[in-house]
Amino acid sequence: MADDVLAQFTPEAQAVKQSTGKKLKVGIIGTGWIAESHIQSYKRMEDVEVVAAADLIPGKAEAFMKQWGVDGVRFYPDHLAMLEAEKDLDAVSVCTYNTTHAVCTIDALNRGVSVLLEKPMCVTTQEAIDICRAEKASGKVLSIGFQPRFDVNMQMIKKIVNSGELGDIYYIQTGGGRRRGIPNSTFIEQKTAGIGALGDIGCYSLDVVLNAIGYPKPLTVSGYTSAFFGPNPLYNNPADAARFDVDDFAAAFVRLEGGIILDFRIAWAMHVDTPGDSILFGTKGALRIPSTDCWNGSVGGAMTLYHDVAGERAETQIPILQNDPKKGGLFDQKIRSFLDAVLEGGTSPVPARQILHNQAILDGILQSSKQGREITIDLPDEI
Repeated sequence: MADDVLAQFTPEAQAVKQSTGKKLKVGIIGTGWIAESHIQSYKRMEDVEVVAAADLIPGKAEAFMKQWGVDGVRFYPDHLAMLEAEKDLDAVSVCTYNTTHAVCTIDALNRGVSVLLEKPMCVTTQEAIDICRAEKASGKVLSIGFQPRFDVNMQMIKKIVNSGELGDIYYIQTGGGRRRGIPNSTFIEQKTAGIGALGDIGCYSLDVVLNAIGYPKPLTVSGYTSAFFGPNPLYNNPADAARFDVDDFAAAFVRLEGGIILDFRIAWAMHVDTPGDSILFGTKGALRIPSTDCWNGSVGGAMTLYHDVAGERAETQIPILQNDPKKGGLFDQKIRSFLDAVLEGGTSPVPARQILHNQAILDGILQSSKQGREITIDLPDEI
């Protein structure tokens, strides 16, 4: 149920099993909820052997592997102990809470181990820069866990932009969210999550449009965040409301390289069904991408292309495309693409240098909100 664990992205399909003659030795750092999807996908890959797991909570990793029927795994109290002991690891999945993403990833890369890092990439822009530098120095594969990239409808958005049908993109409206959909666990505290709805689902909606237009560098951000629902026991259970200290809504006005403006909003809870569809405005046409009831990695319905035909206004519907079941679910494709890059020494399927811009926007929104003004995003020209 790998994709079921992630809010039922698509009906589950079995990934085509691979056999390359080499068994990749994989470790899992953090054995919480998201690790369930990783272990299930790894079990479906014939060329993978999960050999190690680390978790800060005593006994948690052991119980996790027993639950999923994986034998022969060695267990460690933290990621450093695992990396020091397991000298022949090929790759690790980093499935810890957000505030430890950077340290676990950097430590693994520094020891010559490829990394599949769950989203969000991290919490701060500086952490993202440090991760990218560690990746470059290591020469290993680092891929960020954005499985919506593998949805054919998401890929169609990029194809439409690249086709030139929209002309030059100058303004983008994007975002999404839930009328009610506040998570719990480590998602809702600064000490573990660092960021709330912004990091959990905001990073996805940003990736949809930024990937489509080639991930231009963000220049300035005027951001706003609030938390009117998470700390309120009317909308959250009292125990979680008492410890809630992250954002449950965010909005921003972002200037990107190339004169492109990004109008963004995201929510875990609000008094409306959606903050609006995503729309890419171009000089020749516009593309409307229907929002979803609960951000789930795909589009909410048939997309609409607004353009002129022979001097007359026209609208073309882009029908929903079906993902190829032979490729497996989106999560399986994410795992498989990472493993293939490790095996073949290929490029990362979801490059960290792209997601650096995503992370800089998320962090910029937080910093702008705190300071109550527009801020400049300073990113190094080379990493």
